[in-house]
Amino acid sequence: MAREPREGGRGRERERDRDGDDGVIDKLVTINRVAKVVKGGRRFAFAALVVVGDQKGRVGYGAGKAREVPEAIRKATERAKRAMIRVPMKEGRTLHHDVDGQFGAGSVILRSATAGTGIIAGGPLRAVFETLGIGDVVAKSLGSRNPHNMVKATFAALQKCASPRSVANRRGKKVAELFGRRDAAPAAEAQPNV
Repeated sequence: MAREPREGGRGRERERDRDGDDGVIDKLVTINRVAKVVKGGRRFAFAALVVVGDQKGRVGYGAGKAREVPEAIRKATERAKRAMIRVPMKEGRTLHHDVDGQFGAGSVILRSATAGTGIIAGGPLRAVFETLGIGDVVAKSLGSRNPHNMVKATFAALQKCASPRSVANRRGKKVAELFGRRDAAPAAEAQPNV
């Protein structure tokens, strides 16, 4: 299959729609040439990191290594599709709450944003949000700038995300009870203490 580089960027990210796999989009985050030293010299291979998502709340990542670039990308894409997670989104465009995640020396902070903010994130984090389908988010990466650590820290943060409905079910309450009634507080203040 022929792959076409995405417009803009450094040509490292590629985007394509697989043949009818439920609209799954994959993005190549990074590709690295690695060497194995053997008796006759060095054997070169390629390691690829790919993020896949349906832009409707499901996303996954995978790494693959092979002697040829297309084979490494194919392996990484297959692993990413097997490891997809579902992330609850607020109004289908942002996170429900701020969250942070860590992996190794890398750590990320993800913050929900108002409509029209866009994706304010760099490199590997942007690829995750674009494939996930989040339109408004602010992200900051701290510590390690290794793309593998950044992606894994982002997924650690996304797995902590919870929707108000799931939190209410876990606590055995209604969603309205979590946020508190806005009209109950003024009514309590209006009543005189006896």
